[in-house]
Amino acid sequence: MAGKCGACGPGYASPLEAMKGPREQLLYLPCIYRNTGIGIPDFLATVDVDPKSPRYCQVIHRLPMPHVGDELHHSGWNACSSCHGDPSKSRRFLILPSLVSSRVYVVDVATDPRAPRLHKVVEAEELARKANAAFPHTSHCLGSGEILISCLGDPDGNGKGTFVLLDGETFEVKGNWEKGGKVPNLGYDFWYQPRHNVLLSTEWGVPRVLAQGFNPKDVEKGHYGRHINVWDWRERRLVQELDLGVGSIPLEIRFLHDPSAAQGFVGCALSGDIWRFYRNPEGKWEAEKVIEVPSKKVQGWLLPEMPGLITDILISLDDRFLYFSNWLHGDVRQYDISDPKNPKLVGQVFLGGSISKGGAVTVVEDRELQDQPEPCVIQGKRIPGGPQMLQLSLDGRRLYVTTSLFSAWDRQFYPSLLKEGSVLLQLDVDTARGGLAINPEFLLDFGKEPGGPCLAHEVRYPGGDCTSDIWL
Repeated sequence: MAGKCGACGPGYASPLEAMKGPREQLLYLPCIYRNTGIGIPDFLATVDVDPKSPRYCQVIHRLPMPHVGDELHHSGWNACSSCHGDPSKSRRFLILPSLVSSRVYVVDVATDPRAPRLHKVVEAEELARKANAAFPHTSHCLGSGEILISCLGDPDGNGKGTFVLLDGETFEVKGNWEKGGKVPNLGYDFWYQPRHNVLLSTEWGVPRVLAQGFNPKDVEKGHYGRHINVWDWRERRLVQELDLGVGSIPLEIRFLHDPSAAQGFVGCALSGDIWRFYRNPEGKWEAEKVIEVPSKKVQGWLLPEMPGLITDILISLDDRFLYFSNWLHGDVRQYDISDPKNPKLVGQVFLGGSISKGGAVTVVEDRELQDQPEPCVIQGKRIPGGPQMLQLSLDGRRLYVTTSLFSAWDRQFYPSLLKEGSVLLQLDVDTARGGLAINPEFLLDFGKEPGGPCLAHEVRYPGGDCTSDIWL
């Protein structure tokens, strides 16, 4: 949704202007059937979240993809607030990379926002032929109008932290974004900030390895990531590698939204750490650990120690609060980052996870909790899985949470998810003092889908949000 000026492009002039934007009324979520035993295509769900609507908290439209087994995952836009100054640009298309099939779907959400329609399919063959790339993950729109997508590997399933550039009008693959030089061995998420001449990317793992599920021995073999990779934005070359330690697996990375801020945070899944990255006075980039989620000593689980597994993080548009999910421990946390060097825990709520009372796991040593948390039950349903993808309302008052990570890992760690389907939950946020509370009136159960239980993943708003839009 455009700002209130006569000749604006998409999005908002600033993050603080975005906070004044309208309340979300629709959500888009990719829903996955891969590994569930149900042989039908993934689909894009449109969810009504207008409290005044008779269909509040319901799926009102489903757009099935033309193929089976894609594993839709994350999504982005053809244009966002990075193009706000260009009135010729508009936010019309949702970009849906498929993590396993390597297709990229372009979905028209402008013609009818309540019933999106498929506009174009970019086939895996085009990514392979023009960029030797596969397993596309994060999609961000650029100020140029082009679309930049990070990839996890090459077409053979080897790790390769490469990027693919799409034309913003035709959606044809233009080639690789990077211009020669070293390419990281692994890829995953990224964020860019031209004002500081930088793009930062992270590392998950080797695609053909992680697609089989998680094996701790693969960490020792170097098949999982440990670096923040620093790229020169103008030169499109890798210039630094910040080593966060073996077994860290840095996933989601977020700059502060204020484009003048040369700092942000990254969540390390396996080590359970949040690192702050920043540019030092000499112009080099550094990282320091600012939050640690201790592993818990357990019995009845895969390993004798269970990490939190930080799988998503986000920052409120005013850069005041950091949120993240511990998919295995089962909690969502809110930190006050008014002083980014010293985050303060101000909110925490448990939404399922692997250590709830009455489950298979017994916690024998815990540096944080006195007792195992109670199971999360909403409207009589015990929530399966653990909190995973997060999305915050523009005003910062509502936090949406889904519970599926990746179908092969869901199958391994939460097999009930594949039978029951995942859920979409909503947390109420205290933006004055900090604090999180479950909204007991909001539960969307994807176990009740017409095609059978499915795995809902990332949340997007039609007008952009704090993980899709970048201000320049």
